[in-house]
Formats: sequence, C-alpha cells, structure tokens
Amino acid sequence: MLMQRVHVCAAIILCMAHACLSFENQTVNNNITKSESNDFKSVINLVGNVTESLDTAKPDEDHTQAQRNASEDGEQMNKETHGAKPDCPPLGLESLKVSDDQLESSSYLSVGLGPHRGRLNIQSGLDDDDEYDGAWCAGVEDQEQWLQLNALRPTLFTGVILQGRNSIWSLNWVRTYKVQFSNDSSVWQPCMNGSEEAVFIGNEDLETPVLALFPEPSVAQYIRINPQTWFSNGTICLRAEVLGCPVPDPDSPHFSETESGSSDDLDFRHHNYNEMRKLMKSVNDKCPNITRIYTIGRSYTGLKLYVMEISDNPGKHELGEPEFRYVAGMHGNEVLGRELLLNLMQYICREYNQGNQRVIQLVKDTRIHLLPSMNPDGYETAYEKGSELSGWALGRYSFEGIDMNHNFPDLNNIMWDAQELAINKRRVSNHYIPMPEYYTSTEALVAPETRAVISWMQDIPFVLSANLHGGELVVTYPFDCTRDWIPRQDTPTADNDFFRWLATVYASTNLVMANPERRICHSEDFLQHNNIINGADWHTVPGSMNDFSYLHTNCFEITVELSCDKFPHASELPIEWENNKESLLLYMEQVHRGLKGVIRDKDTRAGIANAVIKVDGLGHDIRSAVDGDYWRLLNPGEYKITVWAEGYFPRIRHCSVGSEPHATICDFTLTKTSQDRLKQILASGGKIPRDNQVRIRAMRMRKLRASTKILNRRREQQRLNKIKRK
Repeated sequence: MLMQRVHVCAAIILCMAHACLSFENQTVNNNITKSESNDFKSVINLVGNVTESLDTAKPDEDHTQAQRNASEDGEQMNKETHGAKPDCPPLGLESLKVSDDQLESSSYLSVGLGPHRGRLNIQSGLDDDDEYDGAWCAGVEDQEQWLQLNALRPTLFTGVILQGRNSIWSLNWVRTYKVQFSNDSSVWQPCMNGSEEAVFIGNEDLETPVLALFPEPSVAQYIRINPQTWFSNGTICLRAEVLGCPVPDPDSPHFSETESGSSDDLDFRHHNYNEMRKLMKSVNDKCPNITRIYTIGRSYTGLKLYVMEISDNPGKHELGEPEFRYVAGMHGNEVLGRELLLNLMQYICREYNQGNQRVIQLVKDTRIHLLPSMNPDGYETAYEKGSELSGWALGRYSFEGIDMNHNFPDLNNIMWDAQELAINKRRVSNHYIPMPEYYTSTEALVAPETRAVISWMQDIPFVLSANLHGGELVVTYPFDCTRDWIPRQDTPTADNDFFRWLATVYASTNLVMANPERRICHSEDFLQHNNIINGADWHTVPGSMNDFSYLHTNCFEITVELSCDKFPHASELPIEWENNKESLLLYMEQVHRGLKGVIRDKDTRAGIANAVIKVDGLGHDIRSAVDGDYWRLLNPGEYKITVWAEGYFPRIRHCSVGSEPHATICDFTLTKTSQDRLKQILASGGKIPRDNQVRIRAMRMRKLRASTKILNRRREQQRLNKIKRK
C-alpha cells in the first residue's frame, strides 16, 4: 500500500476515524463531529514555517549557521503551537498501551538503553548502564539513527513529544530531529513542510517534554524519529510519545469498531478545580439523601479542600458504623486518583438510585469520605500544561514546594527512640502518639493542606483509608519509614499480616496489577512480590501520611500506586476506571472485618471515650471514639482482648473473628474504680493511673489548630494587600 500523504483531505480522514479522541480536558467521544473536523484543519494551519534542512549540519557543531536557522524557525513554530491541543491522543508509549515489540531502533548503546526504554517519562534505576536505564540511546553517533514505532494499523500521525534521558549521572538529549513515515517499514517518506523536509526542535534539558505538531500530518503504519543534532557533551538519547488517530480499516486484524472502555456512563475527563466543584455539586443534587459536601480547609492559594461524604445519614457519626476515607492528589500531578474518586462518587450515587444492593448495603453500613484533591494548587499547575506535557514532577509539590508525603510528623522515630531508652519497653506507647511540640508552632514548615488533613483525622474516628498515588503499579503498606535511616529495609508494623491482606485485596482485583503478563513500569519488578510491598522496603519515607495515621490515630492506611503514567490522557480514563472499580469497592468493604463494639460504663450505660483496646500478642493498641464505639481490624482467629480506661477497672474478654466480611461484635462494660481502692493505692505509695498521653495529644492538637489560624489570617491579609496594590 502506497504512502498516503494528508493535505486537503486530512480533515475528512480524521472524521472517519472512530478512535480519534479529543485531546486533554475534552470529553471522549466515539464519533468526530464537524466542529472537531474544523478544529483539526486549524491545527494543520496552526504551524507556520518549520526549520530549514539540517542535512549538512554536523551533530557536534551546535552553533553552526544551520543550527541557528533551525533554532530560529523551530522557536517560531513553538510560539505558534504554544497552548495548542492536538486533536489526536497519544498512542501509548508512556501508558504502555504500546508494547515493547512495537518499538525498534537503528542501534542501541546497551540492552538497558534499547528502543523499549524510549518512552515518555520512563524512570531509570539508581545506576546507569543497568537493564532499566532512562531512555533509548543510539549505539552510533550519526544522523542515520532512528527510533521506530509500528502502530499496527493505518494511523493518522499528528505529532511527537520528546524528552531527554532520565539520569542523575549523564546529560543526554536530542536538540533537532526529522520524522519519516512508512506503510511497510521499507519505503520511507519524510514529514514535509511545504516543499522542504521538516526539522523539529527537540530538547534543551533532560526532563521538559517538548511538543511538535506536524505541519502535514500523514497516514501510515510506521513512524520514525530521526535525530539530527544533540547535546554536544552527550550522545543520542531520547524518550518519546507519538500522537495519532487510528484510521478505520476493516481488513486489519487490529481494527475494532469501538475502543475498549467502560460501560458506565460517567464523566470521563480531567476536571480542574471549578469543574470538580460542579461535578461534586451535581452528584449532591442527584443524591441529596446520601451525600454531603464539606471542606476541611484551604490550600496555600486559598482553594478549598472539598470532601464528599456518602452515608445513609450524612453529617452524623452513627454509633457502631465505621468511618472510611479515600485521599487522592497528595501529589498534584498524580491525577488518576482524583478522577477515580470523582467517578466513584458518581457511580455510587447512580447505583444507589438504581437499586444496586451491594452499593445500598455499603452506603447503609459505612460512612464514606472522599477527598479527591489534597493538593489542588499542584494539580492546577499540572493541569495547565496538560497530559503528556507536565513531565514527571511539575505539580507534585505544594505551592510552597513541600512534598506532603514527607510533611507529617515523624512519629516512627519518636516511638523507636523511646523504646531504645526504656527499661520496660511495654510501657512505651505504641499508639495515639502525640505530635512533637516543634511541629505545632507557626515556624514549622507544615503545609496548610497537611494541617487541614491532620485536623480532619482528629475530628473523625476513621478506621480504614487508602492514599491514591500514581507513577507505578504497586500497593504499599506501613511502615513507610525505616529504622536508623537505612535507604530501604522491610520494616513491618505489629499488624503486618492484616496490612498485607489489605494490600492484596486491592492488588489482586486490579485488572492491570493482576495481569501476570504486564510489563514493569520503570525499574522495579513488583510482580515478583505479587504487586504489594512494605513501603520502607521500596524506599524510606519519613513523615508519611500512612505511618502518621497508624501511630497517631486508629486508622489503618495503605498507598495505592495506580498507574505507570502519572497523568493519563483523558482517552485512558474509561479503561482505568474499569481497572480499578472492583478494587475500590472491595477495599472499602474491608472496613467491616475484625471486631467492633461499644465500651460502656456499667452503672450509667454511657459510652466511655479513649478507652484502650489491647489485643494480646499484637503490639499496637487502639482507642474508643467519643461515643465509646470502637473498631479493631483483625484477620480471622481467636483473640484475647483487654480494655482499660482511666478511672475504671480493666476488663478481659475472648472474642472470635470469622472469615465472613462483617465484624464480630464484642462489647465491654467497665466498672469504675472505687474510692476505697484509690485510697489503698495512695496509702501503699502507689500512683493512680492517669492517661497523660491523651491529654498531651489533645493539647498539641489545640496548639496546631491555633497556629494554623494565625497562618491562615496572615495569608489572607497578604492576599488582600496584593489586591489593593493592583
């Protein structure tokens, strides 16, 4: 089949392509409308003069006249395409939709720098020159080298995104390149700009993705990226993504009338802050009896941290009903969790209204809290660039440059240091550990978003949580921090077996993680661990939210790394929802495992708050909530439970946990310590047991909230002053 060059008929071919999806921040449709066809014509016309031919340029002469001409024309092209949204989506080098077998190259420097590593945003291991390096690098330095993609079917190629080599030791990137097309991988035609072969401007650093839209998009099966010049002190290395729309071809074995996706009618697109608010409001309008929107604070720039509550009695903690939370967007550029939670609230609302008994039971028995965007400032930064162009780190941090997953109090080392110094280690607290004094001051480098989440954790007796991240495919469980600052080491909690169960529940039902044939994302082979790993055994993270949640509250929390791609294209969202839907639902249902009950005063029958629930043989206690109810997550088995509260005699019971997905009720009634007994203790020189830890914890929380109010007032005053100056 001869090469089909697209000129006047490009828009017509685009209209035929069912799989041609709108680029970032637009709803995915199966059919291309007339207006989208017109949009494509404008994209074709958008790029003016491209670079002059660099055939005579020597790769290492970066300042020749040809290089300067290419740079000037390329810069003009970049200016004209700045802010442009290509109509065709990425083919999937970054998302791994493109398999390794589809990538070839003219040569490669080593196995770890082969064509399969030439994927946008792929991350290398710690060492260069291993089998998991950070780019494709040519084995020969000349202008005949190429990286080739076989799209497997006729495809309308519209652009390329290029990036340098990911490495902390080497500086390698491509500065200019050409593109060629073929239908048989033998006869090649160059990408043209009018009567001249187009030369595109590439990178000037390792990490910034650079987009080039073709002035004359072409239909072909194969595409080659052909580097022409590169960084003078480096070699030919690149990571890439290719933009294209598959063209309908009934004779192709890879042809499908419909793209794989989801049967659920949900709003599959990326939502900025205002769009997220509107979506949450629409869910609340459709399900006012089971939903409530509330805020837990504001970001540094003043964006609200919205939470969607889903319950049969929203706004109220019901005695004996466990509280569950999902948190997404701690790193603002890891956006899939945000969209999954927005999908989840839509799904629960719709299925509840349609009578889905599983969803009805979940809503009836559980109070669910969904925080889709913990770091809205970071998200808006990444969203502005869009999928594929935000790189690996843009938007990760807060507005102040804080990594929130290292921003919580490091209670691990406080506990471990106390254990090292204690004569009787059993007297060292293993739960409800107060945050350190320094952390509560206005001078502490604590993000307002972190402060808001800590206060939220204090207000609601959460039992189970998951922190949704992106950039890998693995589920991690505490501890996240190693002892003695070792870079990585398995550091289990007292509840290691149950945490492994929780991680396995999510990983084994996630359709991508559960696929034994899947490709690893970057450099870590988590398949050998069944896609779960102790967080500290991956890399140490002092001050993580997971560890803080476990040691400061009753809540068990894991981290789910949802996707190799931190910012998947909108066209990937339907299938990502299907990959995670069952995992999200099944994980929430685990909040009903173990023991639950109410601890009451024997005489008044009133609930006793802050009673300590101790499981014999497990070195981690929990506390009862304000109303005296408690939930202790446990695997099936027989347990000896001791309950103690200040001013009461302790009580012991033996309770059994079954394998059924509902908690065993194990209530306690405590008898107050008599005045005569207190007098005997004092007379013998003893001390009356006092629960000072709860007092210190509450006092430090009050200080944190007070310093937060001061900082919020300062920021608000600064904002008003800026407005006045304008």
